[in-house]
Amino acid sequence: MINNVRVIGLGKVGELVATLLADSGFSVTAYDARQRGGLPFQTATLDVRDASALRAALAGADAVVSCMPFFLNLGVAEAAHEVGVHYFDLTEDVPTTSRVRELAEKGDDLVYAPQCGLAPGLIGIIGAALTRSFEEIRSIELKVGALPRHPAGLLGYAFNWSAEGVVNEYLNDCEVLRGGVRQKVPAMTELDRVVIGGVELEASLTSGGLGTMCETFEGRTQRLDYKTMRYPGHFELMRFFFDELGLRDRRELAGEILVNAKPPVDDDVVYLHAAVEGLARGDGDTAPGQLARKQYVRAYQPLRINGRVWRAISWTTAASAVAVVELVATGQLPAAGFISQEDIPLEALLATSNGARFAELGQV
Repeated sequence: MINNVRVIGLGKVGELVATLLADSGFSVTAYDARQRGGLPFQTATLDVRDASALRAALAGADAVVSCMPFFLNLGVAEAAHEVGVHYFDLTEDVPTTSRVRELAEKGDDLVYAPQCGLAPGLIGIIGAALTRSFEEIRSIELKVGALPRHPAGLLGYAFNWSAEGVVNEYLNDCEVLRGGVRQKVPAMTELDRVVIGGVELEASLTSGGLGTMCETFEGRTQRLDYKTMRYPGHFELMRFFFDELGLRDRRELAGEILVNAKPPVDDDVVYLHAAVEGLARGDGDTAPGQLARKQYVRAYQPLRINGRVWRAISWTTAASAVAVVELVATGQLPAAGFISQEDIPLEALLATSNGARFAELGQV
């Protein structure tokens, strides 16, 4: 039973997560380091690094959604475990998710559902749904791009997402499947060309977007990878920035420079591109055993919610996370244990009040 939900972190995504939870009928209290007021839910201040204060904030809750930078999520997860509260987060950080999974294995009748955002999260749910049309899977390609609609400058980018998270994704090694076996390969490699609605993009491997999918699909498909989409030329410049300017080992400084150079913009777009190839089970015009390719391609724009326009990256991330909470609350997902995003039925997610936005919007 989930009724009382705590939200930790009131950045753009966290504020919308709390708003959507409240709109969906949950009793919400949200915490942030700064005093916040005038919001449609109860708020309070909290230093998340204060372990005792964090545990006190979670007392009496049924669930918590952590909307913190990846390096602060683990403290929230461990506090949720100790207090006895279902745990959800948006992290792309692999070590954090590994630790959350260890907590889930302790068998405490709690839900542990990390990686509930966009990537990892929604893109994995979509990719897994596409695989169900195949008897035999040859490849799974997952791509996401969160971009300014009207880019300026050579990078063609704006930091609408956490700078720490983006730097992490660009520099950490990426887990992929090659020949059906898990491998680690460098980020910002295997450059690819993508065209969505007439817009040309490039895509390159980045870390963390697959969540647990490599483990789930190892031995079931020859190739699986996640790539981030950017405007052409972006990754060449980022390799210059990190390698030739010597910033690969100075991540905090790199993030400061990038945000200062490319601050957030309101007019953004989120591209999703998922494709699966293999031997079809047979539906419509595709005969059983025929080699086929299934795709799911969307372009999401900013959206007005409760009289306010939210960036595409904010509402797509928040709506995905809240939809997962809805599914657990209504008993459509397991009531305990670790929940992998690829185990969440896409049809069920799209039928929730928040997941319905993905079904109704984004057509290319």
